[in-house]
Amino acid sequence: MPGETIKMVGIRRNPDEPLGLTVEVDEHNQLVVARIIAGGMIDRQGLLHPGDVILEVNGVPVTTPEELQGEISVAKESVTLKIGPSVEEEMKSARITMAGGQVKNGRNLDSGKKLTCYMRALFDYDPNEDNLLPCKEIGLTFLRGDILQIINVKDPNWWQAKHAGEDGPTGLIPSQELEERRQAYVPPEADFVHKIGICGTRISKKKRKILYKTKQNSEFDKADLMLYEEVTKMPPFKRKTLVLVGVAGVGRRTLKNRLINSDPDKFGSVLPHTSRQPRPLEESGKAYWFTDREEMEQEIRENKFLEFGEHNGNLYGTHLDSIRDVIRQGKMCVLDCSPAALKTLHNSPEFMPFVLFIAAPGMEQLKLLYSERRSASGSTRNLHFDRQSSIRFSSRRAKTLESLASLYEDDDLISAVEESALLQRKYDKYLDMVIVNEDFDDTFRQVTEALEQLSHEHQWVPVNWIY
Repeated sequence: MPGETIKMVGIRRNPDEPLGLTVEVDEHNQLVVARIIAGGMIDRQGLLHPGDVILEVNGVPVTTPEELQGEISVAKESVTLKIGPSVEEEMKSARITMAGGQVKNGRNLDSGKKLTCYMRALFDYDPNEDNLLPCKEIGLTFLRGDILQIINVKDPNWWQAKHAGEDGPTGLIPSQELEERRQAYVPPEADFVHKIGICGTRISKKKRKILYKTKQNSEFDKADLMLYEEVTKMPPFKRKTLVLVGVAGVGRRTLKNRLINSDPDKFGSVLPHTSRQPRPLEESGKAYWFTDREEMEQEIRENKFLEFGEHNGNLYGTHLDSIRDVIRQGKMCVLDCSPAALKTLHNSPEFMPFVLFIAAPGMEQLKLLYSERRSASGSTRNLHFDRQSSIRFSSRRAKTLESLASLYEDDDLISAVEESALLQRKYDKYLDMVIVNEDFDDTFRQVTEALEQLSHEHQWVPVNWIY
């Protein structure tokens, strides 16, 4: 190696602060700087660069990351590195570009240029549990819903990021590509995600099923593996739709009606379309919009319905134009829809939804809600037996039948609680707020307060709502 290519780098370090770099052994058996952590000690001094070859530490030759770590640990405040050039000409740069919510490599970016990209994390990450992370000490912990500022994306597997709006350190997080590979496969012995190896580790070819295959959502058909969502911070503004989702019986319709009745000038709802023939005294535009089946099927094929279904041979659905009509009146459209419609609404700048998930409460509260609902609706479903009607009060059969009735009701409630938890996990990436409906008055108050805050606080929203 020519003498003039060697340089000596002196570093003044704080023993309690990491140097802020990672190293690796390349294919030429050289110990090279893999990445410089933005904002770290090395980055602030600007004396090292990715691709530099570390030859010695304080006069001691090092050839492996373990040797480097050992020499750094015994050094005090002063560290002198002998640096040689990399065999590679230069490190390639990359830049985040977003296309349909997916992150791709793009054109070159100057090494010193900072990104102004923000991502909402859609999964929890603990670097201490990540076996693929090259250095756990510089990993960045985050929770689902945290806003991350992406600083550097040169490494295809590890991005450099920090928590937005905080003065905390920059750390490594898994890139979208790496986490997609990790979560897209399951091992042969299980049907849930395990960590996979990148270099030579055997992995299963069994893939997860894609949930959405509709024409309208074709560009989002990787939504199941949506791990980061690019967002931007907007001044206070009012959302155009309020979407209520949850399992049957948790009070969505009651909350919807109460909101509309409380302020009909602020909230509005849509009338469903149906192919059913009008009954006597029914008029189109009162309870339903009546249309013929052929026209409705054609508009369904043209993706003009948010959702639709068939009951007793008749089609029913929510027309997108009905939602637009409410919005044009200056009202927030309150929708009580299936969770399957959330993706269409979430990815639409036209509807800008605030999605509220009404979670099922505990068993006792859910029993009370079901009881109130049956009383209000006059339901004739009978889960109790009159022990005096045909058998003696103390007979074994009476006790058995009453016990079976109680179990039947409890099974329904348990199923509702389990289904609620499943829906919340499945559609969590679309939810703005979760409320456990234990008391209708308290739930109503929380919703109105949350909507009022939107008019006074800045909001992180998907970039496709703006650009």
